[in-house]
Amino acid sequence: MANPRVELGVGAFLLLGIAAVSGLAIQLGEFDVFDRGRYPLVARFTSASGRKNGAHVEVGGVRVGKVTAITLDPVSYEARVELALDRAVTLQRDAIASIRTAGIVGDKFVNIAPGGATELLAAGGEILETEASVNLEELLAKYIFASDRH
Repeated sequence: MANPRVELGVGAFLLLGIAAVSGLAIQLGEFDVFDRGRYPLVARFTSASGRKNGAHVEVGGVRVGKVTAITLDPVSYEARVELALDRAVTLQRDAIASIRTAGIVGDKFVNIAPGGATELLAAGGEILETEASVNLEELLAKYIFASDRH
């Protein structure tokens, strides 16, 4: 004969476990269940090699947003990177966006260095000063072939 208290306890434990695993999956996947109050910005790079949607954006080493889209501008042939930044972060018009690598072979992210201008970027604005990432393969090839000549 089944004990209703035991069955209720097992059911509650099961629901709690499912909720905990779901919460962990959402947190680790950086999935936005709720709107965090972000605003869009655009940055153009000569190369966005290694970038991917969902990569994080940092200011001063703190994650403040993510990459939402990467497309090719058919006129300038530059990579158009769309960013979503937390509303609490305000950037000056002369901010500099650069693509950085976490560690030697880690994931790439967008790092933004604040500027000194008094005018701020509005939602939908564009960061005009950008620096593309250093291509490690090209750098190594230049070093190897340059040392062959001597």
